Amino acid sequence: MGVECRVFRSIAVVLALAVGLSSTCGARAEDAFRSPDILVLGDSQLSFGAGQAFVDFFRQNAALCGLSRDMSVGVIGVRSSSLAGFTAASGPAKGLICDVDKTWKVNAGVYGVLKDSKNPYRQIGQGKAYQFCQKGVTPFQAMFARGYYMPRLLVMFFLGNATDRWAGNPADAMEDVRRTMHDLPPDLPCIFMTTAPAYDLATVRIRQRAQANIAAAFESEGRRCTFVEGYTPETIAENRGNSANFRRKPSGKVKDPYHPTEAAARQFLALRRGELCRAITEQMTPD
Repeated sequence: MGVECRVFRSIAVVLALAVGLSSTCGARAEDAFRSPDILVLGDSQLSFGAGQAFVDFFRQNAALCGLSRDMSVGVIGVRSSSLAGFTAASGPAKGLICDVDKTWKVNAGVYGVLKDSKNPYRQIGQGKAYQFCQKGVTPFQAMFARGYYMPRLLVMFFLGNATDRWAGNPADAMEDVRRTMHDLPPDLPCIFMTTAPAYDLATVRIRQRAQANIAAAFESEGRRCTFVEGYTPETIAENRGNSANFRRKPSGKVKDPYHPTEAAARQFLALRRGELCRAITEQMTPD
């Protein structure tokens, strides 16, 4: 086992003991948190449309993607989040994930096996399934502490909140990927997918530049995580200028040009199904 792996496992053990997750400590067995087999983690597109679409995608395409039908799926979409926040041990970036939302008091949408009521919205840091906000460590490090989240596949689904950072400086995209690779368990199969295209052309163009830079950053890491483009000619044609795919005002004017509806998210995943399944097969097939 390499030095990086040993360091990660040491951090994991300390975190697990600190938050009481490596042992039930007298709690009833049925109260212990169980990690989903497939974890989809991303930004507000999951909260506002794509969350349930991903759950259904894995249920409906398990055989096509080479997965067992009994694998559980959990989805967490954190509003205003990015890789920079999940790899920050302190400061404003981590605060976007861990600080209580001042208006709504919740900042995440959860789906699949992580949804335990009719209300899908939760605050990260509150509740047994969302203890990602330990002092002095990153949310990724807290999430993947030994005995806590132990998925068989991680799908990361980000773009919007990092657009300016990644489009403006390829070095920043590289830094975010390197920090992510440092924090993820070295044996965790992973996919990084950029989110669905926005409504307006100006946003599409800058996000295409951001996607190119983050794709190059993942490629430089030797495809440790398989990269899947969300912005393709087909997905852009489906969403750009198509008001039916976005939430609208009574007048018909688009009021939210960044978050496609659930129906649009399902169509987006249908358009990317082949590439996403190939990525899943690549990650889940032993070397």
